[in-house]
Parts: sequence; structure tokens; C-alpha cells
Amino acid sequence: MSHPHPELGAPPALAEGGLRITPLGGLGEIGRNMTVFEYAGRLLIVDCGVLFPEEEQPGVDLILPDFSSIRDRLDDVVGIVLTHGHEDHIGGVPYLLREKPDIPLIGSKLTLALIEAKLQEHRIRPYTLEVKEGQRERIGPFDCEFVAVNHSIPDALAVAIRTPAGLVIATGDFKMDQLPLDGRLTDLPAFARLGEEGIDLLLADSTNAEVPGFVGLERDISNSLRQVFAKADRRIIVASFASHVHRVQQVLDAAHEFGRKVAFVGRSMVRNMGIARDLGYLRVPPGLVVDLKTVDDLPDEEVVLMCTGSQGEPMAALARMANRDHQIRIVKNDTVVLASSLIPGNENAVYRVINGLTRWGANVVHKGNAKVHVSGHASAGELLYFYNICKPKNVMPVHGEWRHLRANAEIAELTGVPKDRCVIAEDGVVVDLVNGRAKITGKVQAGYVYVDGLTVGDVNEAELKDRRILGDEGIVSVFVVVDSTTGKVVGGPHIQSRGSGIDDKAFDAVKPKVEEALAQSAQDGVTDPRQLQQLIRRAIGRWVSDTYRRRPMILPVVVEV
Repeated sequence: MSHPHPELGAPPALAEGGLRITPLGGLGEIGRNMTVFEYAGRLLIVDCGVLFPEEEQPGVDLILPDFSSIRDRLDDVVGIVLTHGHEDHIGGVPYLLREKPDIPLIGSKLTLALIEAKLQEHRIRPYTLEVKEGQRERIGPFDCEFVAVNHSIPDALAVAIRTPAGLVIATGDFKMDQLPLDGRLTDLPAFARLGEEGIDLLLADSTNAEVPGFVGLERDISNSLRQVFAKADRRIIVASFASHVHRVQQVLDAAHEFGRKVAFVGRSMVRNMGIARDLGYLRVPPGLVVDLKTVDDLPDEEVVLMCTGSQGEPMAALARMANRDHQIRIVKNDTVVLASSLIPGNENAVYRVINGLTRWGANVVHKGNAKVHVSGHASAGELLYFYNICKPKNVMPVHGEWRHLRANAEIAELTGVPKDRCVIAEDGVVVDLVNGRAKITGKVQAGYVYVDGLTVGDVNEAELKDRRILGDEGIVSVFVVVDSTTGKVVGGPHIQSRGSGIDDKAFDAVKPKVEEALAQSAQDGVTDPRQLQQLIRRAIGRWVSDTYRRRPMILPVVVEV
């Protein structure tokens, strides 16, 4: 979790003519991207994504940005610009529009199609404005120009935001593939033109800032996939992000070449690829894609299954296959391809899935043993090149963990951006652009908001701590009946354990200690049930710790009669 500077207080009133930038997600983490721009009392939001939970957040489905700092100002929001259609940039939109459904959404054709399909599930019909590269739109007091960038999803855009305070560019996610599959290059001439105009602040993608050189070409993946298809003699199962249209296209092309049929697995994969096909972003030869229900009627050597779960997500199709909890059963000599990079923090989950698949006899192909994926984010060499083209006066690294943000700032410094003009902020840290200088001026609340089932924000850190204790150490429940007048024990203690690894009979050794403590408290005139619960918790907790070196959750119940 990102921790804003403890020395900072609430930001002062924005200086007249100044532009305020408040990241509510995406800084100090990979995901949950959301940045709020404020000028002349109006707010423009760029992206509103989600973060996926890690092992220490049991039971959590999604993590949202914290909307509390803008909740009472939603009427001031003039629009939400969506740079591209990945979940870490659009996944939080339904939860924000629940609070004010008429906030306009601005984005490219594919991006808006993906978010509209998602909003349909939430029964929200948004106001949308479709834009394309080269287009300029006035959105409240913000003059926005949209610039084509290359990424691992079609139709990605950077946005140049002009106000009297200056020109600010938010790159979104981007890289500089010089031979992209769709022929859509990152528009370096446009960035050079903006650089000549004078970029006052550049918010640049930091994800691969630690990786030297340039990202490989997407088209190189096609040859690797062909080699995998040529060797496979049974089913091929490819896991990818449900929005990675380019990778799915390469799988479709390889399947068509080798005479295989493709079935999409998983609701999001089916939905997104249907959208991409209908809009012309995915080229599907007739008869190539079949329904999953018909796959069992085909020979194994003619089947390709395209599914989600490349990051080890526990509920995604691939993880369920590895756990034997899916209608598709992995058998010996199936080939499984993980066509993605490891998002930081997901390594253990991914390797757990790989081990599970290997256990059932699958041949697992991943980035570590074959070239089946290239990143969608610019590496250090590309960032260096980019800064030299843009020549920004101030830089604010975004989209990355602390190490990525720092590495990005150091690259900017190498190109001549003064160190004091490279602003490394975190979620909730407020940056003001005034008179051509970007400076940290305060902080707002920007904690994690957890989605658990149908509830949003009801789960807090204390409850997650309880869940972790329950998962790691188990629970010990103690039931005692006491006289309401004297406080003396008239029934129990009855002690049961679940998940602690301690046999219930073992607690016979501690019962005399509990009875002795309760008898002493009765003599002292203590009859309050809460105090008695604390006394029981301490007595059993001390015994369990001394005897077993464990710290289960202890749940005492005191009933008065």
C-alpha cells in the first residue's frame, strides 16, 4: 500500500491560475491508475482503474481508488478520459459512475466499447464522447489533444491537456514498437511538435524504467507461437489478458495455419473478443472460432483454447484448470502457453499455477523458457529517446512501484531535466503546477477501497488482519456460563479449535487456569462480560503461545444467567 509523505498536511487552496494534479492510484503500485486534474474549480479525471488483490488480502475481489477526496465535488467533474481499455485503467469506472452516472466518458472506439459492455452489467448507460488520435476537444476548461501511442491493446491514446497554467501530457501506457501488428505507431512527430510548443509537465509510464534497452517487437512472438504449435501433438491452451487483442490475433493466425479450431474460455475473454471482432480490430477467418461446448467433439490435435489467468488469478480459468476445478481437465502432453509478463507481486501465484499444470502432465511454455510475450511498456532506452523528443520542463513519473518511479526520474535527469523538477509523488500526494514549476503541496486520503462480493468499502485493514490470522493460525472458541450476580462459573469452559492444529482434548490442560482466573475475578467483584472475555482471552492466549508458539484468534463467549 502506498503511504503518502507523513509530514504533509492537507493542500492549501490552489493558487490562481495554477493546475493541481492529484494521483489517487497507480503511484507506488502497478494498477489502480487514476489521476485528477483541477483547474478553475473544475476537475478532469484521467483513467479510473482497479488493482488486483495479493495473498495478504484474502477474500478481496478488487481494489479501487479512494474517491473520498472528490466525493463531495462530483458535480465539478467535467469528464473521465480513458487512455486505453485495460482493467487497471477502466475497471473502477462502474464504481465511480454508481455515485454520479452522468459523468461523461471520453476515449477511443475500442476503449469505449469495452467500458460500455462492462457498464451494461452494472445497468449504467454512460454519456460518451468518442475521440481519435489528432483530435482536440474542449472539456470544461481543459483543452485536450489526443495522441496515438502503441501498447498491448489497440486504440491506446496519450492526452495533452492545455490550460492557462501550461501544457501537461499524460502518456497512459505506451511503448515504441517500430513494427506494430496493426501498423499504428506511437506518434513521435506529434510528441516532438508538443515538445517544441513547450511541455510544462510530463506524466510518463514508469513500469519498465528499470529494464535496459528497447522492448522487443510484437511480431517476433508470431514465430515463437508457430514453433509451439508445430511441436504440440495434443490440445494447446493459451492464457492471456482478456483485452490483449494483438496476442489473440497471433494465436488465431497460428491456429488457422496449423488447421486448429479456437474456442474462447471465460466470460471476459468471450465478451472482449466479440467486441474486438465486431469493431474490426480482430480478424477471424470463417469457421475458425467455435463454441466451447463443441470442443469435445474435435480431436485433441485440432483444438486451441484461449483463456484468462496468465497472472495466476485464483478464480480465472487457468488457475481453476491447475486445481482440477474447471470443466477443462488438463491431461498429459497438453501444451499450455502463458502469453504475458509477470506483474510485480504476482510471481508466487503464477508459479503455483505453472507447478499445478506441470503436475498433471502439461508442457508449460512461458516467458522464462520461450519468447511468447513482449511487454507493452517502454523500457529505459525508449524513455530516454522519448524525453529527448519531448524536452519537458517538469517530470512526474507515474504507473509504477517506487523503484520504477525513481528509475524513471533518473532517466529524465540524464536528459537534462533538473533534479528539483523531477517530482516523485505517491497516491494522494498533491502536485501543483504554478508559474511553470511543479511542486508537492500536500496530501489527500488515497487508501485502498476493497470490493468483496457485492460490498464496496465495508472491508477494512483490521478485518483483513483477522482473515489473515484465521487463515494462518486458526480459531479457538471458548464458551463460559457465569452467574450474573456473583460472576462465578456455572457452566464450562467449553473450548473448541478449528484450523489451529491443536486437538480439542489438549485444552483440558488450560481449563483449570481459566477457572482459576474466573474465580479470582469473581472474588474481586468483576462481573462485566467484556472484562471476563478479555481475561479468558489472555489466559488461553498465553498458554497457547507458551505451549505451541502459535497465535490463533481466540473468541470467548460469556453468557450470563
